[in-house]
Amino acid sequence: MQFGIGQPNLRTEDPRLVRGMGRYADDVNLVGQLYGVALRSPHAYAEVKDIDSSAARAAPGVRLVLTAADLAADGVGPMPERALLDNRDGTRMLEIPHPVLVGDRVRHVGDPVAFVVAETAAQARDAAELIEVDYEPLDPAIGTAEALEPGAPQIWAQVPGNLILDWEIGNAASTAKALAEAAHIVELKVDNNRVVVAPMEPRAALGDYDSVDNSFTLHVCSQGTHKLAAPLATCLNVTPGSLRVLTGDVGGAFGMKNFLFHEYVLVLAAARRLRCPVKWTADRSESFVSDLQGRDRVMTGRMAFDADHRITGLHVDMISNFGAYVSSFMPFVATLASTAVQSMAYAIPAIHTEVRGVLTNTVPIDAYRGAGRPETGFMVERLLDKAARRFDMSAADLRRRNFIAAEQFPWDTGLGFVYDCGEFERHLDLALTQSDAEGFLARRDEARTRGRLRGLGITGVFDRCGGLGPDMVDMQIDPSGGVTLKVGTQTNGQGHETAYKQIVAGGLGIDPSNIRVLQGDNDLVPYGSGNGGSNFIAVAGSACAITVEKAIEKGRRIAAHLLEAAEADIEFRDGTCRIVGTDRTMSLTDIVAKSYNVSNLPAGEEPGFQVIGSFKPADGPTYPNGTHICELEVDPETGSIELLRYVAVDDVGTVVNPLLVDGQVHGGVAQGIGQALTEDAVYDRDSGQLLTGSFMDYQLPRADDLPDIECDRISVPTPRNPLGVKGNGEAGAIGGPPAVINALVDALAPLGIDHIDMPATPMKVWRAIQAAATQA
Repeated sequence: MQFGIGQPNLRTEDPRLVRGMGRYADDVNLVGQLYGVALRSPHAYAEVKDIDSSAARAAPGVRLVLTAADLAADGVGPMPERALLDNRDGTRMLEIPHPVLVGDRVRHVGDPVAFVVAETAAQARDAAELIEVDYEPLDPAIGTAEALEPGAPQIWAQVPGNLILDWEIGNAASTAKALAEAAHIVELKVDNNRVVVAPMEPRAALGDYDSVDNSFTLHVCSQGTHKLAAPLATCLNVTPGSLRVLTGDVGGAFGMKNFLFHEYVLVLAAARRLRCPVKWTADRSESFVSDLQGRDRVMTGRMAFDADHRITGLHVDMISNFGAYVSSFMPFVATLASTAVQSMAYAIPAIHTEVRGVLTNTVPIDAYRGAGRPETGFMVERLLDKAARRFDMSAADLRRRNFIAAEQFPWDTGLGFVYDCGEFERHLDLALTQSDAEGFLARRDEARTRGRLRGLGITGVFDRCGGLGPDMVDMQIDPSGGVTLKVGTQTNGQGHETAYKQIVAGGLGIDPSNIRVLQGDNDLVPYGSGNGGSNFIAVAGSACAITVEKAIEKGRRIAAHLLEAAEADIEFRDGTCRIVGTDRTMSLTDIVAKSYNVSNLPAGEEPGFQVIGSFKPADGPTYPNGTHICELEVDPETGSIELLRYVAVDDVGTVVNPLLVDGQVHGGVAQGIGQALTEDAVYDRDSGQLLTGSFMDYQLPRADDLPDIECDRISVPTPRNPLGVKGNGEAGAIGGPPAVINALVDALAPLGIDHIDMPATPMKVWRAIQAAATQA
């Protein structure tokens, strides 16, 4: 099989990984390393009156105990906030401190108060249990909406009413007018459930310090080494250039591993004090209260329609739970990331969205696969489904009636976002065909004979991708023809190495086995966006394609000189330069070998074969889109749900590797189904304890919970990057929840049920059925 863009090439990483030869953060060990353990608060909200660590310091094997006072003495500051926004009144949202270790008041279960370093991890754990912390518990604020109510406990004195952000976007007057003049208004309130990110690999970090040049090295599982260096430097009060961040293989990240965490600062601070490496690895229970979490919004939407069932306006009110602190990207996730797709695939002339960010005594929240777009998409697509049922229209026809037409692009949403391109009817029609939507009524009738309720759910999928950057690729071809790519991106399991190789091998006609990709080191290249927001192929892939073109141009210049021809007469194809119209050729391998001898080069040509390309989107991000359809059955006696079929048809622009695309859709859909049916991070309203703090209580979807996920696609290449790629890493997480809940409500609609909040557990479904029967 040819190896290049568009080919379903197998992942070149897989043989190494499936043989257990991956190297993850916890696999890294250094001579003389010590082990760190964090002591965490058992209270959601409490004053710290005193910390007595004397017994721990005297325990066997203990080398160091750090508290907030120790960090302050070393000049270690709080973790910086990076995405602060203006409130609707023009004032800047308040910056609240996020301490590495808490010394005065803990604000969620899991807040770290001390860090113990010992010769073994077991000794560090035992010593941590000897630390006596005098807590004075306070009443916590837990509920997302309840924390804004008068009389709710105040988490930060400087944040009245726990309202950390009050923000709006759109045209309030036009939207109010559309609602006032609407022939129909459909309204829906949604509690978008909080989820635990739960990557397969828990977080880990190993810090080292070189006292000779006052430099640090951090081995960590991350989504980008450059992203961590700057905030780490701020915390440690050193220059970013003194920090080297290294990331190897990563066992899943989903947005959460983008960010700086307490433990990364702690291992470096401890290593500096002790002059030896310090390692920390989370256990799974610790991850539940120390990792960032996702979603958690209370949303109310009102959609206005005219007499012809065309959308005339949309108002959305969102209360977004930030948790106890403001994590790095959360202000952006709650606002601009969400409203970037507020219009979804529909021509909505008036939109007004209001966002209130609230602080609660819970684990902080930040970007989780989709980062705001799944919440927005769920609201819009549920409103449309509810409207279709009220209008006695098919869900497909109502969407079709309101689509932005292909000839209307670029489409200005009126919110500051301009959509690039799309042909929405094509993927809707294909999804309807692939799912055999026409045959659904017969299948529904057959299910009724078995006492089952069957439903079909349609949803649009709309995302914003490829807007980060810049990214660069440093390519060097050695005299033997081996290619080394140095990049600033970071794979977390998506297959970056394979995609890079496809772009290079296909472009230069080089055997992919001769290409190696170096990543996960902020010393490799000056900058890089890491991984997130489905940014990789659209931005870094485009940088790679530009680098390939530069390599071809360099090869043509050298070939023209050696073949004594004009550069314009040299064509490059399949790894060979040829004088047009002749049989005189020179392979790229020969050209590269000769490039290391300056006597073979034209004037001004640098010896060797190194080229660097970069790309930053100049015309804005891309907007991948699609249609997903779910079919399911409900057992009304038990409320249990069986997913029968899931069809995903996406437009991701140019496809570099269809296998990688399908893998991303499968994973995203699985996570979307998890949020829709099983996952829910539940806190006790009185104590603030995480009641679902282990996999005994927090249910991730299992393989047998999922249907076969059937993927197909159309391709409308975007004009906003050289490859025409739109991105697709988050499509499934956006489409999964509304597709499943729309199908569930379709099944239950004959009983008079028009909405069920996620997760739609069997108990919740059964109770809704019983309540509907009582009302009837």
